[in-house]
Amino acid sequence: MGHDITLTADDGFQLGGYRADPAGAAAASVVVIQEIFGVNHHIRAVCDRFAAQGYRAIAPAIFDRIERNFQSGYSPEDVAVARKFVENPDWDAMLRDVKAAIDAVKAEGPVGIIGYCLGGSVAYLAAARLEGVSAAIGYYGGAIVRFADEAPKAPTQLHFGEKDSGIPLADVEAIRSKRPEVDIHVYLEAQHGFSCDERASFDKQSSDRAWQRSLDFFGTYLK
Repeated sequence: MGHDITLTADDGFQLGGYRADPAGAAAASVVVIQEIFGVNHHIRAVCDRFAAQGYRAIAPAIFDRIERNFQSGYSPEDVAVARKFVENPDWDAMLRDVKAAIDAVKAEGPVGIIGYCLGGSVAYLAAARLEGVSAAIGYYGGAIVRFADEAPKAPTQLHFGEKDSGIPLADVEAIRSKRPEVDIHVYLEAQHGFSCDERASFDKQSSDRAWQRSLDFFGTYLK
C-alpha cells in the first residue's frame, strides 16, 4: 500500500521514511514514530493500517542520522543492538526529523502524531514543542515522565501496560498528576510492546482496545 520516501529536515539533512495513502481522498494525516527497531515491517504495517482507515500515514526514519535504513526484528539479540541507538538520545535531532514529516503533509490537512516505545516519548515531545500537531498519541513511552513538566500544545492520549517492566506505574501516576489534561489509559496485565503483533508481549485484547481509542481520538481532533 505504501512506498519509501525521502524527507528533508530544516537543517538540510535528508532522511528516509515510509508513506501510505488511502484509496480515496484523505482528510487528515498521521505521522507514525518508530520504536527502537526502525521503520521496520511492523511500523510500515501500522502506516498501512491507518491508510486503510482513510488517513495519510508517514513514518520518518529518525535513526538515519546514526545509521541509514536501520531495521530490526525483536529477538533478544535485536533488542541489544537496537538499544545502542538510544543510549544518549538526541531528542532535538529526532524532533527535527519528525518536523520534516509534519511539514511534508501539513498543507494537505490536519496532522496527528502517534508513536510507540521510543516513538511514544517522541510523540509527547512533539506535542509539547512542535507546531502543526493537532493531536498526539503515545504508546508506552518510557521517557515521558522526564518531560511531564512540559505541557502538550495539542490534545494528547497515552497508553501504558500495567506489567511494563520498564515503566513503573508510579511513573504513569506522576504523569497523570502533572498532566491531568492528558487522556491516560493503563491496560491490565499488558506488558511493554503490547500493541505490536510481532512481539512476544503482544496482547490482542489490550491492543484492540487501544487501537479503537486511538481511532476515536484522532476522529475527534483531526477534522
